[in-house]
Parts: sequence; C-alpha cells; structure tokens
Amino acid sequence: MPAVTVEDLMVLPRLPRPDATATDRPVRHVITAHEQREGAGFVVRRPFPSGALPDADPFLLLDHVGETVYQPHEAKGAPWHPHRGFETVTYVIDGTVVHRDSNGGGGVIADGDTQWMTAGSGILHDEVPSEEVLAKGGLGHGIQLWVNLPRSRKWAPPRYQDVPADRLRLLTSDDGGALIRLIAGDLGGHQGPGVTYTPIVYAHASLFPRAQLRTQWDPQFSAMVYVLQGSGSVGADKRPILEGQLAVFGAGDVLTVQAGAHQHGRTGRLEVLLLGGLPLREPIARYGPFVMNTQAEILQAVEDYQRGRMGHIPAARLDGTP
Repeated sequence: MPAVTVEDLMVLPRLPRPDATATDRPVRHVITAHEQREGAGFVVRRPFPSGALPDADPFLLLDHVGETVYQPHEAKGAPWHPHRGFETVTYVIDGTVVHRDSNGGGGVIADGDTQWMTAGSGILHDEVPSEEVLAKGGLGHGIQLWVNLPRSRKWAPPRYQDVPADRLRLLTSDDGGALIRLIAGDLGGHQGPGVTYTPIVYAHASLFPRAQLRTQWDPQFSAMVYVLQGSGSVGADKRPILEGQLAVFGAGDVLTVQAGAHQHGRTGRLEVLLLGGLPLREPIARYGPFVMNTQAEILQAVEDYQRGRMGHIPAARLDGTP
C-alpha cells in the first residue's frame, strides 16, 4: 500500500510551513468506526454517518474496505444499484475494481487510482472485483467517500471521471517526513486533479515513524483525519489515534498529525486520509442510496428508480464483453 510512492521525497514540492501566528485546530471528537456488511456481503469500517455528521459536512459517508486478502472466488462487490443527489469517490489503494454505469461511464481502477462518479439527477452503477481477482484472489484495500451536492446541483447530469494514480499531485511535508497524495482540492497552494462541484480537500498521507505533518487548512472548511493504518496523535494536544479511528477538528488554520515511534502495519508508516470541505449547511433527507433536501424529493427518487427513470442496466454482449 499504495502503488503511488516515491523513493526520494526530497524531489517533491514541499508544503509550506504554517505561519507562527496560525491557530491549531483543536480535536472535537475521536470516533471509532463500526463494522457492517455492504453490497454482496463485504465488510466495511464506517466512521460516519454518526453523531459527528454535522461536523463532516459536506461529506455524507466514508467506507473503508480492507486490508483484506481474498481467497479465490471470495471477493465481493456492489452489484447494480441506484444513486441520486451526491457524488461517490472510490479510491483503490490495493486491488482492482471494475465500474460500469447506466450513463456509459466506467472502467477499471487499480492500485492508487480514483473513480469519481457524480450521480446528480440519478444513475445506476455497479462496482465489482475484476475477473482475475475473482478467479485468483488477492489483496484488496480501498475507500469510498460520498460527497454531498448543493441544492443547485442535485439535478446535474450524471458524469464520470477517472483520476489515474499517475495524475495524483505528490507532495511532501516541510521537513520531508511525509508523502502526501493530493486527490482533489487545494492544499498549501497545490491543486489536486479531481474536479468537484463542492469545494473539498481529499488527500492520502504516509508519515514515517515520529514524523509530523503540520499543514495550513482553509479556516472555512471542515477538517477530519481518518487512520487507514498505524497509530499516532492529532492536534496540538497530541490526542492519540489508531487504525479505524476518525478525528474531527474544530475551528482554526492548521491541521497537525504526528506518527508514533513504532508502526507495525505493512508499510511501516502511519497512513491517514485528510478530509475537509466547505459546509453546505442545507437540509438533508436521505434514504439508502438517495440524498436530497426534502422527504418529497426522496419519495420522487424512489418512484423514478422504480419506473426506470435513472437509466437501464446495459445488456451484455454475446461475446461476454461488458
């Protein structure tokens, strides 16, 4: 984990050191993700939605899958299902996922790739392991993030974008102790490749043991850190945080993450997601795969799905090609 790495971090652009007068964001909550089954039966860790959802705005859900070593014919995916009113962002750290949707989008995403689907007015899609992974098994590890859409964009036409691993913006911390893979948004004046309707920052950082990542953070944005692997601390008061835990921050200008002295995961580093965005502060009505502003819009989404107004599952070709 993951495919995108650099042997010499000193060749990368560095995040600027925060100004001495900048205010550290305090840690409001540390939440331990609960486990549940999704799709065709795979297990996810889900730190939110939970009691911290108001602090997570504009994000709706985070599912962490893995690290899991699948045996042959054991891997499972999420067969055809609908979405409306938000965006799904699938970041594959290890493994291979095949995506198809009723809008003609799709493709294969593997180690370090990201797939960004704007459901908008409504779409059907599926996300399943590749035929090779199904047949032979292998390592799987990934994240799915749901990003809310503002009321004005809930009915936007569906769209799909690939963000291959080689397009991620690679950065290092001011002292060279952390590798940051910027997927979307602006971090320290550097821009990620993901195109978003809702202003956010989404990054995956790897910290060497004892390393500290202290970065400027837009004071208007929410701020969260989720631990994929390892242990360390967050905030100026060094609040302990472990794998599968989410730290939710309060107001301020600077985000601080510190790796513990000993890391026992596969990479030997503290692996975290950095998440934040401009809160929408709009009413949320949600039912399964639909997230709108009113209950009437949810009822309409259910009816539209039942009547086939969100598209149709593509027919398979006679040669077996999707």
